[in-house]
Amino acid sequence: MRQLLMVPALALALAACDSREPAQTEDTTVSTAAETPKYSAQAFFDTTSFTSASSAGHAFSPDGSKVLLTSDETGIFNAFAVNVASGTRTQLTNSTTSATFGLTYFPSDERILYTSDGGGDELNHIWVREVDGAATDLTATENTKAAFVGWNADGSEFYVSTNQRDPRAFDLYAYKADGYERRMVFENTEAMQLNAISNDDRYIAMTKPRTSADSDVYLVDLMSDAAPILVTEHEGNIAYSTYGFSADGKLILATNEASEFSEAWAYDIETGEKKPYVTADWDVSGVGYSNTGRYRVESVNADAETKVTIMDGQTSAPVTMPALPAGNVVNVRFSNDDSKIAFLLNGDTSPSDLYVMDMASGTANRLTNALNPAIDQSNLVEATVVRYESFDGTLIPSILYKPKGASIDNKVPALVLVHGGPGGQTRRGYRAFVQHLVNHGYAVLGANNRGSSGYGKTFFHMDDKAHGEGDLQDIVMGRRYLESLDWVDGERVGIIGGSYGGFMVAAALAFEPEAFDVGINIFGVTNWVRTLKSIPPWWESFRESLYDEMGDPATDEERHRRISPLFHASNVTKPLLVVQGANDPRVLQVESDELVAAVKANGVPVEYILFPDEGHGFRNKANRITASDAYVAFLDTYLKGQGTGNGR
Repeated sequence: MRQLLMVPALALALAACDSREPAQTEDTTVSTAAETPKYSAQAFFDTTSFTSASSAGHAFSPDGSKVLLTSDETGIFNAFAVNVASGTRTQLTNSTTSATFGLTYFPSDERILYTSDGGGDELNHIWVREVDGAATDLTATENTKAAFVGWNADGSEFYVSTNQRDPRAFDLYAYKADGYERRMVFENTEAMQLNAISNDDRYIAMTKPRTSADSDVYLVDLMSDAAPILVTEHEGNIAYSTYGFSADGKLILATNEASEFSEAWAYDIETGEKKPYVTADWDVSGVGYSNTGRYRVESVNADAETKVTIMDGQTSAPVTMPALPAGNVVNVRFSNDDSKIAFLLNGDTSPSDLYVMDMASGTANRLTNALNPAIDQSNLVEATVVRYESFDGTLIPSILYKPKGASIDNKVPALVLVHGGPGGQTRRGYRAFVQHLVNHGYAVLGANNRGSSGYGKTFFHMDDKAHGEGDLQDIVMGRRYLESLDWVDGERVGIIGGSYGGFMVAAALAFEPEAFDVGINIFGVTNWVRTLKSIPPWWESFRESLYDEMGDPATDEERHRRISPLFHASNVTKPLLVVQGANDPRVLQVESDELVAAVKANGVPVEYILFPDEGHGFRNKANRITASDAYVAFLDTYLKGQGTGNGR
């Protein structure tokens, strides 16, 4: 299946602040008298991060002996080949500056495609690496953003989308596998989102968001000169997108038409009939297929955990998975002949590790060990899913981490963690910076405030054009919930968040100045007037939807100014730590510069960390270590150490 998912860029996630770094053998444990040892930031961030090849490409080499994987074990993300038999990794790219991600093997040899941007500027290019290691940028034009889409049916061409012609729109090109000559396949004059190409290379599925709650899917017939055809005609607010095309040629729609949650519906291109295909009591987050079409992979976002089912089309029954450690199976990738699958397994105390399973025997081998061996996994903390009541009775689903040894006789300070988005979600799974905070004695409550995804469309849209209002009160009530726990020191509760979560940190300190005792703002928006007027041109496909949710800067500037913490920084009285990437195209450095200056003018303690080689989120291991050390040092000084008042 060839599928390109254009995720709305407003989802400014804190996940980029996380890390799974390379294992090292030196002793990085800090000696303490406590029963649970305290580990340094370097120990946590010497845990390796692994990411899979594109779902639209070939993760396995043509002979099935290797798996393409991306790892940050060198300190920056690079592509590696992993030997299926031994687990030995061979480095394929050698970037020391910009994060580089492996996308796909070529179908008939061990060339690869990979992508890299310019130090976090999000202008990704597509590169080819020859078997001898020589590399060529296939999209080498300035101010261009490109993405890999997939291979054609016989493997003679691969598809790439690029905004070279028009910065606002992504056109589709086909590149010859031999020689790399390219041709335009589709000129995207309407600047819609390219989603997927059918297995017979005839149809392109595209999404056109109209509002934050309403979107449509169009189908382009490449054998016709006709304009894109609307296939989701409807009335009212219904969100439509696509999971791609099925093995038998049906378009698989994602829609919440019949449910609070996103379901998969099959659309018959010949008859126009659509009917339920995969449904669940939660969002169906993905539907994919093996290379031969025999297997279907279904993913469900079940209360902040990923549940995967692999259906065998020959038996019409789920594939029996082997006994595995607790965690989420994600990024399932099939070998070309469907004889093997590769997947990542991630748990609260276990970073993502690569497994390869033999489909005939049902046995799986673990090929990586991501967790730093200097850390005893039993000293890490399993999260629990909790719900607390907000100001209006709305239940706020959250992920709670309780430090080892916390009790009524040993109360600990706490943090409310706010995710990015605004429509993001805090989920179960390993997060190095969270485990570092918890290991150093801080409880963490990952609050999924109203407007978060994963809990139904009603909950998701509760914050539309009301950001910094009800959702902020949900976060304030998160503090009240923490105060109710007999093992939390209710006099010492802070707030931490990245991107939109960083905005919420600054908003809490500016608009609810007594609600929290300290704040850590990571890549956070503080001036919505500037941010919404300076969105990158490649956000054009969902600009209307973005403005519908956040407000159009041409007409809503007064409200944007009212909710922007920068214009109310004189209210901030609690210590603040600000983290910023100099290359951030979403949250410009000037926003953090101005916020820091304004809060300093109040005589309030402010710390500022500016990373010259980062964009919107962390890509460099050394920077993640620096930031995580700074979080703990800041909190030890201003929250755990001396306190700053009861925040009530």
